[in-house]
Amino acid sequence: MWLKHRELFLQEMIRLEGRCNRLAAQSCLECNCPSPEYRCRDCLGSEIYCSPCILLAHVCHPLHRLELGHTTGQICLNPRRAFNDDFVVVDTHGIHKLLQISWFPSTTSDPKTTATFRILEHYHLLSFESKVSAFEFYNALSRMSDNTGLLPIKDRYDSFTRMIREWCHLKMLKHSGRGHDPSGVDGTVEGECTVLCPACPHPGKNLPAGWKDAPRQWLYGLFLTIDANFRLKCKAVSSDSVDPSLSCGWGYFVEDKAYKDFLHSGADSIQEKSTCSSHNAVNMADTKSNRGLATTGLGTVDCARHNMKLPNAVGDLQKGERYINMDYLFFSALRHTVLDTLNVSYDITCQWHKKLWHHMSAFPISMHLSHAVKTISFFMPKFHLPAHIEQCQTSFSFNFKNGVGRTDGEAPEHTLDDYFGDSNWKKVVGLGHAMLHKIKNAFPERENHREAFEDLDDGLQGEYGPTLKQWREQVEAWEYDPTQPNPFERKAETVTMASVQLELAREDEINLQTGTCLALHEDCTPSILISTGLELEEQQRRMKANRAGLGVHATDNQEGKMVQQSNTLQRRIDTWMKMQELYMPSLAALRVSESSVSGSMTAAPEAIKLWLPSQISRNAPCNSRLQAIKWKLRYAQGHDALRSLRSNLRAQTAILKYKDRNLRGQGANTRARNTLKAVEARIEAAASTYEYAHKALVVLSPRVNQTGWHSSLRPLDRADVRSMTDLLWGETEGTRKLSWIWNMWGAAANEIDKDNASEGRWLFILWLPIQTHGQPDMRIEWCKARARAMRWAEEVELLKEEMRRILQFLEWDAQRWDERGLENTLEDAGEDEREGRMAYANRQASLH
Repeated sequence: MWLKHRELFLQEMIRLEGRCNRLAAQSCLECNCPSPEYRCRDCLGSEIYCSPCILLAHVCHPLHRLELGHTTGQICLNPRRAFNDDFVVVDTHGIHKLLQISWFPSTTSDPKTTATFRILEHYHLLSFESKVSAFEFYNALSRMSDNTGLLPIKDRYDSFTRMIREWCHLKMLKHSGRGHDPSGVDGTVEGECTVLCPACPHPGKNLPAGWKDAPRQWLYGLFLTIDANFRLKCKAVSSDSVDPSLSCGWGYFVEDKAYKDFLHSGADSIQEKSTCSSHNAVNMADTKSNRGLATTGLGTVDCARHNMKLPNAVGDLQKGERYINMDYLFFSALRHTVLDTLNVSYDITCQWHKKLWHHMSAFPISMHLSHAVKTISFFMPKFHLPAHIEQCQTSFSFNFKNGVGRTDGEAPEHTLDDYFGDSNWKKVVGLGHAMLHKIKNAFPERENHREAFEDLDDGLQGEYGPTLKQWREQVEAWEYDPTQPNPFERKAETVTMASVQLELAREDEINLQTGTCLALHEDCTPSILISTGLELEEQQRRMKANRAGLGVHATDNQEGKMVQQSNTLQRRIDTWMKMQELYMPSLAALRVSESSVSGSMTAAPEAIKLWLPSQISRNAPCNSRLQAIKWKLRYAQGHDALRSLRSNLRAQTAILKYKDRNLRGQGANTRARNTLKAVEARIEAAASTYEYAHKALVVLSPRVNQTGWHSSLRPLDRADVRSMTDLLWGETEGTRKLSWIWNMWGAAANEIDKDNASEGRWLFILWLPIQTHGQPDMRIEWCKARARAMRWAEEVELLKEEMRRILQFLEWDAQRWDERGLENTLEDAGEDEREGRMAYANRQASLH
């Protein structure tokens, strides 16, 4: 019923911007003084008084706000702020029950409840800044009326929520100029009631003449980012028939009926599984629980460079992040642009974009995109990039593609129509400071990275002079055609303990065939001896950790298991030591000497010194073959430990993020904490194993003449054991540096946690025996340095273009409001309405 009278409400709100129906009053209401000029915004009614009368009437009301109301067309007598006008008083009132003052009726049929515009505006702004609920606000007002709780207060909560909803809807229509349009509210088209991003390209609003023929088309590209938010759930407690939408896709949300009809028509579509990393957003889209929920979250399409919501680019998700939902939002958002260059960012774009154009065939013709004649590039946000396989990290990275500057492709996962509008407006207001900050940062960064690349390029001329031209041609070919070989990729074998053991077994096989085998026992070759020794060393560390975690009050069952493990380890060590003395006879004397120093006390199995080659003094005799084998295995052990360390750090980060985003309640958090403890124990074990391996390599490398391994296996400090998201003291997101453990070739693919893609040096893990792979390493580093210099140069150009677009857009918007306020465009309105429209249009124009 209210919708029938919506136009009347909107016109009344705009009429109040003028002097209302007091144009006929040529004299002060109190003293009949001619030409009254003052009105109080806070008094009931809109009467106009002369200066002495208005002051006299407000002796006891110092907080009321007075307006100077000269006649239409007359030059303002005081067009500037009053002197010392910086005194602020915070004030509010309780619930007014003066039903005869009809500011905003709760219903148009026999209203029994009203709310003042002041209280509605107060809650409207408070909800933006504090996110206070209507229930909390209403109860606070009730207590301001009577804080004792003894007097009955009539419950008007339902009426209040209805009035708030209607008020927010009317404010949206008013701000978008629908009250000034001759077609009225019913003439509103989809997406019209939104706050547009002034920095984004809008043909006809802020693009220069001839922009379509400009050589640098990337300056006029639109950056989009797609994301979902699963915090914004809605319970299934109502229906569209009981609680219909007041707008028909006029704001940021898609038109509800068409959206749901399309989803219903594709309800049987099957979500394709991910061929990249195991993305829950893809693989679990059809299995996400929605019991008791009408909406499990929201999907959005945002401006990627300025994080502003786009018209008709938000929609409910009924069962996870399904392609059919996100496709609809994507094509819906693009109906409002005719730009030919699109840069689309999505955290699962490697899977989503594959069949996008095939999916488009099922959409209405009005939502089809002429992708064949457009330049459309797909990216992944920098924060999500490391969770993908290596191929995706280079193919969809903002760091390596031309024409994107320093865009990160991220968007905040928050907030609904009303909140989106407020969020967009606050960002528009803050664009001046934001752009200034960005340009001040971009200029020195551009110069620093340009000089760094030129220094690198000059330094390589001597050694790689003929090759540099080939590298440049290769990277330019890939930038032009992504199907060409990717210069940022490199194939490399990964060192593992299993691979080294296989290599040593093959060497033993060759020695047996050629008769050069030096094995002193038919069941134990030198490589098996050293491999088994490393396994025993690892079991000793685990035994120490298990015994330390046993606690003071261990049960008999726990003690029994510990004794069994200890006995088993003791028997394995005794057997191994007998074999060891065959290859290292001098150890018998060392063990006798050690036992005489320590006394007759028998050491626990985990405390027995194994006397591996790296633990023996350089002066003591030790077979060089054993030392070479030990070096190879320790080298592989170090890389295995690093992989385990990265994998568990990644798992720790994933668990913490999942716990923060999804878990509620003591039980769920306790289980997650227990899981974290187990992961933390693995992290400690991996770090300890690496430290042992590194110390052994330091001792053995000069004996076996091995060099060059320090670049990939560095000393591990406790500060180095951190995930890619952790910051050291004093670091910020823009200045932080990754721990060296993540700057290793092999830290990518399925090992890196969810964080920004590393742009630093990825070192190549060398195969045994160590070889030099300098050219592929240097090519990739050269390509990355070139990409960094180009991205910062593009960022400066993009920022300059965006700053120009902002100014032109604001001028266009001001001119639009000026045209809305012209008298000849308001001839259909009454005199009071015309003045209100002119006053509001002039005020809006002055904001720009």
